[in-house]
Amino acid sequence: MNLKENFSLRPYNTFGIKASTKYFGDFSNQEELRSYIHFYKQEKTAEPILILGGGSNILFTKNFNGLIIKNDIKGIELIKEDADYVYLKAGAGESWHSFVQYCIQKNLAGVENLSLIPGNVGASPMQNIGAYGVEIKDVFHSLEAFNIQEESTVTFSLSDCKFGYRESIFKNKYHNQFVITSVTYRLSKKPHFNISYGAIQQELENMGVEQLSIANISAAVIHIRQSKLPNPKEIGNAGSFFKNPEIENREFYSLQNEFPSIVGYDLHNGKTKLAAGWLIEQCGWKGYRKGDAGCHAKQALVLVNYGNASGSEVYDLSTAIINSVKQKFGVELQREVNVV
Repeated sequence: MNLKENFSLRPYNTFGIKASTKYFGDFSNQEELRSYIHFYKQEKTAEPILILGGGSNILFTKNFNGLIIKNDIKGIELIKEDADYVYLKAGAGESWHSFVQYCIQKNLAGVENLSLIPGNVGASPMQNIGAYGVEIKDVFHSLEAFNIQEESTVTFSLSDCKFGYRESIFKNKYHNQFVITSVTYRLSKKPHFNISYGAIQQELENMGVEQLSIANISAAVIHIRQSKLPNPKEIGNAGSFFKNPEIENREFYSLQNEFPSIVGYDLHNGKTKLAAGWLIEQCGWKGYRKGDAGCHAKQALVLVNYGNASGSEVYDLSTAIINSVKQKFGVELQREVNVV
């Protein structure tokens, strides 16, 4: 156990927020994890234990008066395969994008639309990450998680995880009760290309692609993301700060009468998903900046730290955006980023 005290978290969150934690450590196997949990139980800090992955979906609004441990469990392992699928088990500390690239190199389909999403493998089922018409639940098989209280390993199936839009049982019922240690994905040997969502098809045409492949789709997604989203290494951010809200179709039709250019996607279940970025932009926030906290000039869904913004300043900006969208459209945005 390599325990550090009063440790700076700035290098460990992609927002680049200045914050510290009372105790910090990292683990690369279950025994190291267990030793930290024993320390945590003995210390009895006021704060719950916090597991950190890539730090790409978290906003620290204050110093953390407890124990934060970084998940560095690595490795990618072939579990089984059949005529149609390959099952790969990845350590929760693996970089998500590196895992996607590994699958593409092996010509295994299913995650190419999720290229360049920041963060680690362990966060993928917790958030049910998604982009361009694909979500983790579409390729998920199972995961292993360590029960903090009972100190035992539990396997969760697809149905166990209760996946929803950027939701899982680990964000709700089992919040702060488990540490995800590995995830097993079901990748396809026979790709089913998904290029109808967003600007993928147009980007493929711009690239001059004549024959579709998962590598081409991944490249197109990377180009799109790089053109719209700021690099966290250059401007602090956590990607999309808000979820795209889902409303009843009748509510959408009512809004459409008042705002004919409103952007919405029929979910074919009586609901429509709105583009949160469009709503925010219509309220005048795109490109807004106050001090070092702002709303990105190319994508209104992304809040940024231009240098030395505090977590509280970013949070207050998000609150002002939520209030203005609610006032103009009657729609309440929800934060996708975890606020600590």
